[in-house]
Amino acid sequence: MKILIIEDEQELLKSIASYLNGNAFICEQADNIYTAREKLKASDYDCVVLDITLPVGSGMDILRELKLEHKSCGVLIISAKGSLDDKLTGLELGADDYLTKPFHLPELAARIHAIHRRRVFGGSDLIEVDKLSLNIQDKYVRTHLGPVELTRKEFELLMYFISNKNRVVTKEAIIDHLWGAHSNMPDNYDLIYVHIRNLRKKLIDKGCPDYINAVYGIGYRFSVVELPVSL
Repeated sequence: MKILIIEDEQELLKSIASYLNGNAFICEQADNIYTAREKLKASDYDCVVLDITLPVGSGMDILRELKLEHKSCGVLIISAKGSLDDKLTGLELGADDYLTKPFHLPELAARIHAIHRRRVFGGSDLIEVDKLSLNIQDKYVRTHLGPVELTRKEFELLMYFISNKNRVVTKEAIIDHLWGAHSNMPDNYDLIYVHIRNLRKKLIDKGCPDYINAVYGIGYRFSVVELPVSL
């Protein structure tokens, strides 16, 4: 899951990023409103962790801009301000949740997961996609033939494909989502090819159709045939 953390307190920013990076998140950081705007224009995120109080401007300004631009990312406000008015204003502007400082990092991670589940998967940890059964929280995948043993990156790749089911995703978007926009990835796409080849083989070996189709010159599409409902 790709996260943008917007927080001007450097120690807290580093602490949040370090914890989330160690728990299967891909994190990018912004310590001011200008950097935050640049990153939001350049990339898409699953969730934005947003401090209200910034050196110039306000986190509320970011919320208004996200709403105007119809961004689909979730938003979790973090702020030392605990007043009801602040919470209501943030929620009215489109935030999904509000966490008052100080907070425990495991709770922050749990809130982010909950936002993502609500937005993408209707609030459930368990997902059924054709022959696949997935548990988002425990990160396991099963078919009728048993568990599918995936690496962390393969699981993240599968979740990204399922989140964009039947849509074309570019190779650049896959790199951005799995490693971040500023990762030290090589100029070629060999690592993507390896992950996709391994994921396809593991799913097919467990009785799945070949869901992942290459779209020449662009990227890939995760396709599931939707059967018509009998009346």
